[in-house]
Amino acid sequence: MELSTEYLREKLQRGMEAEHVEVEDTTPNRCASSFRVLVVSSKFEGKPLLQRHRLVNTCLAEELPHIHAFEQKTLTPEQWARERQK
Repeated sequence: MELSTEYLREKLQRGMEAEHVEVEDTTPNRCASSFRVLVVSSKFEGKPLLQRHRLVNTCLAEELPHIHAFEQKTLTPEQWARERQK
């Protein structure tokens, strides 16, 4: 399976109905096996961190077995607005 930051960004954007998605390839040689993502979605409203991460993991269920390391930050639109003001 060929993974790219753009592919993951689009899949998360659609699957999570995300307002904002950032995907960074954190593999030292950029060989697309480690990623850091930021997902901003209203689907996270009222959900604890573990449930948010499970939603993202479910969205990427086909891709995760091919990813060596995966770091995620999940925010509601309100939390994202507050973070950007810092």
